[in-house]
Amino acid sequence: MNPVRRRAVHRRRLRFEGWIAGLGTSSGTRVVLGHWQRSPFGAFSDVMLERAGGERLLLAPTREAADFIVATYVFDTVRVVPVRVGVTDHTWSVTAGPLELRFIAGRRGLLGLLLCAVPGALARRPAWSALTDGPARLLLPGVRTRGSARAGRREWYGARDLRPIRLVSAFFEGVDLGMTAPVEPPVRIGFGSVPRKPALTRVTTTVDVGRE
Repeated sequence: MNPVRRRAVHRRRLRFEGWIAGLGTSSGTRVVLGHWQRSPFGAFSDVMLERAGGERLLLAPTREAADFIVATYVFDTVRVVPVRVGVTDHTWSVTAGPLELRFIAGRRGLLGLLLCAVPGALARRPAWSALTDGPARLLLPGVRTRGSARAGRREWYGARDLRPIRLVSAFFEGVDLGMTAPVEPPVRIGFGSVPRKPALTRVTTTVDVGRE
């Protein structure tokens, strides 16, 4: 009798490298920008918002990117719209459908300097993200560097830089969202939030999408 050969089962992990900007506004809207320079979908940017009334909105540039993000995070509304990000010196300009946003990245503090010393190869390792989860929870309440996402997916975040954000302007459907404010309450999109103080983080995100 021939032995039964078992098909090898592998975990499929996708990697995204770029920046995450998280900020609050005095109107109550919280904004999370993902600016990905390398990803399985090429270079792209997306915006996640939580409105003061609790609506969680995704603004994504393609249906492919939107479908992946929705399979990982929780939203009430999804719009596929052009998302454009321009960076000049330390000023970021974002246009995403009904959203127009400009902010300035400030000088990094001690934590930012320490994160810059983390080698890229180390930041990409899920084991490193697991190790830094505890310190991240203590230093940046609401932040998690590992956790579970939708449909059994798992995620790891490896940070390599951190800069404060100063809001210049933010408009949604032509309405001024007000001045910069803490991200409070935390956004309810994934297993964790962005730092309470508005910040721009350079990050490698690894998503385990399951078996193949």
